[in-house]
Amino acid sequence: MMKILVTPTSFNREVCPEAWHMLEQFTSEIVCNPYNRPLTADELIPLLEGVDGYIAGVDDVSARVIEKAPSTLKVISRYGVGYDQVDIKACGQRGIVVTNTPGANAESVADLAFGLMLSVARQIPYADEQTKGGGWPRITGLELYGKTLGIVGLGAIGKGVARRAKGFSMRVLAYDPAIDEDFCQQYGVEISTFEEVLSNSDFISLHLPLKEQTKHIINSSTISMMKDGAILINTARGGLVNEQAVYQALKSGKLGGFGMDVFEVEPPGNSPLFEFKNVVATPHMGSSTVEAIKAMANLAVKNLIDVLTGKECPYIVNREYLK
Repeated sequence: MMKILVTPTSFNREVCPEAWHMLEQFTSEIVCNPYNRPLTADELIPLLEGVDGYIAGVDDVSARVIEKAPSTLKVISRYGVGYDQVDIKACGQRGIVVTNTPGANAESVADLAFGLMLSVARQIPYADEQTKGGGWPRITGLELYGKTLGIVGLGAIGKGVARRAKGFSMRVLAYDPAIDEDFCQQYGVEISTFEEVLSNSDFISLHLPLKEQTKHIINSSTISMMKDGAILINTARGGLVNEQAVYQALKSGKLGGFGMDVFEVEPPGNSPLFEFKNVVATPHMGSSTVEAIKAMANLAVKNLIDVLTGKECPYIVNREYLK
């Protein structure tokens, strides 16, 4: 009987009954996250003892964790699309397969990205706070209608944002190293360079994975290319953005606002960015909808079972490193 570790805090029997049923049909030995939050390396290492498969949340799955992992561990099934917190090379060198769930949370994250755009442009959270506090302020915002939206990263989530933008009659520019030309033609998305997206967009939405070449892709230099008053949205990974550079751009008025669901350090504590009323922050909740949670759970369990039973799994992310 195989032993499975499950750590995502939103993966539970009440919300994900189908996924839990699949897992319980596969094994009766399931270890759950005792901390109800993402795990540090020191917390994760003892929980992996004797584990064959691990359904991972946004835990710290560093090279040190993999070095200490038991020889029984065969698969780490990421519950979500991102895997930047998993050292996939170290996993591959030990023969541990890493999988993810692409597309499962795309519509939910796209919804939130658009919600952040609206919230920043119209200062909705600030207006809500003031009104509930007895105020009645005069707040002048910006329309999305007819504006130019630049999408950096046109994967499943970026495409969802592009489709939504068309409902607001927005001009959509997109940059992606592997651009989907058919999608762009179908939805009237203008294929652009990264620099063209930055310099021509009223709103910029980030949808890139965090890699060495994308870390701090938004910095003082790239912000200087943007239109004065542009609004930046990040629902991808906190490390894409140099937060100090964004702070200075907000302070100078170069940026017209910032909507963020992700931070370099999570939770962010009392971030200096919070002093601006044109900053809207949410607690990394892009995929936290009932629909996305169910889809991610189902696919994460299927990926885990496929690997452990020797079936073909199309969502392996570290093939190039596997021995």
